[in-house]
Amino acid sequence: MIQPPLDYRDPEAVAAALLAGAEANRAAACRRASIDEIFAPGRLIATGDIHDNPLHLSQVIAAAGMGEEQHEGTKAQRQGGMEGQAAAGPTHLTLHEIIHSDRLINGMDFSYRALTRVAVLKAMHPDRVHTLLGNHELAQIVGAGIVKDGIRPVDAFNAGLEYVFGGDAPVVEAAIAQFVRSMPLALKAHCADGRVILCAHSLPTPAIMQRFDASVLSRELTDMDYEPRRGAAHLMVWGRNYDAELLEDLVERWGVNLFILGHEKAENGVRLVPPNAIILNSDHDHGVYLPIDLDHKPEPEEAVGMVVRLGPGLE
Repeated sequence: MIQPPLDYRDPEAVAAALLAGAEANRAAACRRASIDEIFAPGRLIATGDIHDNPLHLSQVIAAAGMGEEQHEGTKAQRQGGMEGQAAAGPTHLTLHEIIHSDRLINGMDFSYRALTRVAVLKAMHPDRVHTLLGNHELAQIVGAGIVKDGIRPVDAFNAGLEYVFGGDAPVVEAAIAQFVRSMPLALKAHCADGRVILCAHSLPTPAIMQRFDASVLSRELTDMDYEPRRGAAHLMVWGRNYDAELLEDLVERWGVNLFILGHEKAENGVRLVPPNAIILNSDHDHGVYLPIDLDHKPEPEEAVGMVVRLGPGLE
């Protein structure tokens, strides 16, 4: 098994770590077709977009009790209800939208390091870490032209790989593609009372539901699912502007009671989309995570008040 610390300048080491993460995604006991699935008892640390915020990534990893970042008795643990003790059952962690930082160095993005770090974490904890597919990871491997705050993140990410790895950059790019294509579309968490939480990067936009294959969560992904503006995986991770009609439709189709999502902006770190969707952001100054005891699924309004704030005060 790949163990930290890792030399992030070594193309062979980085590629091996990413491929180990890909294998862990595919072979994990929790994997069911295109999703991960877990059951109570246990605890869930649900996050929003990370976008290469290293402090917040370390804090959510610590809150879940994983990896070399774990510090016993941190404020993050206490606020998450762990109090330095193991909860009943395992603690699970969702991670998504890891790459494409807005903090560039000479126009280059080095967030491949965060993605590699997550791959190592997945290999270390294959049934507790859930690396959900996000639109930026998908855009990176299909070459989609995202523009964010006047920056083309795919180009900046490629420039970072070329700067660090030179002629070996294609080796790392191929491993990144393998890791991204191995990612589940969602995590289904079954609570003790029979209700179900679905964690995903996003949901399809209401306007495209007529051409969205809702069976994608119960089958294996194919190459067609990743096709821009057509494939089911692409349509799901790029969706925005959900409404009550869409959410109620997916409740019926997927047997879900609460959706925990990212992708959309939540200025205060958390936003409720009635009747039953929570938007989380974990990347900006008001970023949060949401700890849930799977023995006691919260109501949507209650979940909004349960979030834990991320930031310098947690360390």
